[in-house]
Amino acid sequence: MNIPSDRFYTDTHEWVMVSGDIATVGITEHAQRELSDIVYVELPKVGERVSQKSVVGVIESVKAASDLYAPVSGEVLEVNSQLAEHPSLINSNPYGEGWLYKIRILNPQELNDLKDADAYRELLKNKKL
Repeated sequence: MNIPSDRFYTDTHEWVMVSGDIATVGITEHAQRELSDIVYVELPKVGERVSQKSVVGVIESVKAASDLYAPVSGEVLEVNSQLAEHPSLINSNPYGEGWLYKIRILNPQELNDLKDADAYRELLKNKKL
């Protein structure tokens, strides 16, 4: 399974790629596989302030609906508008074109609560979505 080492991961299977004080957020390959064919994504609104671990949206598949959680606190700067018409981008490219939203990080120390690729890989060995 692909788990890129250039980002952080949450226990709820979101990934975060940080550049300065901006974080790009998506769901992991593991999460999209467990959900199966994704048919709809509800994302936070641009300008919305979110708190770490708060529910910021919903992702729906043919199998189930699952909440999306904010990996860090911040202000939503951009959402992936392509997902409105092509939610399947998350299935085909969860670490690239299937990204969900970008957020300005308000508390960089919250990144310490996240897992690196090795710790996330270990999590997957011990638990399911």
